[in-house]
Amino acid sequence: MEPIEIGLWVSGFMLLMVVLGMRVAFAAGIAGLVGLIWIFWAKKGYDPEDFGWALTVAVKTAGQVPHSKVASQALSLIPTFILIGYLAYYAGLTKALFDAAKRWVGWLPGGLAVSTVFATAGFAAVSGASVATSAVFARIAIPEMLKIGYDKRFAAGVVAAGGTLASLIPPSAILVIYAIIVEQDVGKLLLAGFIPGAFSALIYGGLIVVLALALPKFGPPVKGFTWKQRFAAIPPAFPIFFVVFIIIFFIYNPFGGDAWGTPTEGGALGAFVVFVMALLRGMGWAQLKDALLETAKLSAMIFTIIWGVLIYVRFLGFADLPGAFSDWITGLEQSPMLTLVLILLAYAVLGMFMDAIGMLLLTLPVVYPAVMALNGGEFVSAADSTFGMSGPMCAIWFGILVVKMAEFCLITPPIGLNCFVVAGVRDDVSVQDVFKGVTPFFIADAITIALLVAFPWIVLWLPSQV
Repeated sequence: MEPIEIGLWVSGFMLLMVVLGMRVAFAAGIAGLVGLIWIFWAKKGYDPEDFGWALTVAVKTAGQVPHSKVASQALSLIPTFILIGYLAYYAGLTKALFDAAKRWVGWLPGGLAVSTVFATAGFAAVSGASVATSAVFARIAIPEMLKIGYDKRFAAGVVAAGGTLASLIPPSAILVIYAIIVEQDVGKLLLAGFIPGAFSALIYGGLIVVLALALPKFGPPVKGFTWKQRFAAIPPAFPIFFVVFIIIFFIYNPFGGDAWGTPTEGGALGAFVVFVMALLRGMGWAQLKDALLETAKLSAMIFTIIWGVLIYVRFLGFADLPGAFSDWITGLEQSPMLTLVLILLAYAVLGMFMDAIGMLLLTLPVVYPAVMALNGGEFVSAADSTFGMSGPMCAIWFGILVVKMAEFCLITPPIGLNCFVVAGVRDDVSVQDVFKGVTPFFIADAITIALLVAFPWIVLWLPSQV
């Protein structure tokens, strides 16, 4: 049997394990190890005496992967970004941000829901994890919306959908993972997420206003705040924007010359600044302990997925499945843009059965080379490319598109992680209620993705200035 055939059989075996309920990390790790044993044994003609040799070589090959890849400096960004979010919550910065948003935009139709979306976008700028964002605002925003008569399903759906914005708006753990897998500049990818993230928040807000105007009693506005009260709400929320300012300036040095530090160092500096703010606001040992434990749990989950999937990725390299898929994609007799759209639709379907990080880790080693080949290659110039952008810019554009698809998957049934988190925090809301509440946001996400595909400059303008 040829290596590519082995690759297809093992990949099917892995997907079967995932569908049957096995965690992605373990399914990928087992499939990768089995595939490596199969390929090495096949090279020896399936001689029974050589099975022990194939097993030994496969175990050594798989065993080298976790340390060699996870020891990457870029991955150290993930726990620092997550820690920033939890420390900000325990410092009371999230409540201040929500109060400010409520006073400034609460007067709109559906104003409290719009405030929640904008507040989650602001919090996403200091939190690298959508799960953390959803958990925090499930405690803060849902009670406020229920108090003035919002349907509990929609209130929960707003929080679950708003939490997905943390996937795009830097600092973003998923963008860091994408950058490492495809070996692109982490700083430029993080910068590229700002405008699409803000754009997504505006689309969400616009959808809520339209629904509130079309449906009576959908979301009553919150009125009665004076201009003095609105301006008074800004200083308590200002520390969040101060932290973002510090991280961005540290990484990109807007005054010219070399950057003042790496993204990893910027993340560590941001975590230290928020830690100091939390102490000044009265954070005690119990809150610090909770923040550190939550950060450790989420980081361990992400790193475990990375370990397992990278073993599978190493097997894919031996099977040459990425190269075969690239050749097949570029050989299709149809528009490259249509092919790209079909790939994004495939992500939407796959996201119904897999978590966002696992889905990206499993698919990108195969899909990314194919998309680059569609555009003309890794190093193609904009003038010679298919999509009208250079190889590095295409990598950034596709990264934002695929991470936006990962956002979409965080709220799609039956796996949508954000929906489970919101339901877990709120005893009065079931998972089914949250899934019903997020349904309108599928339309908003579809509109956002279509506009990002049609107008790549929304993604590429900011990173092109660096």
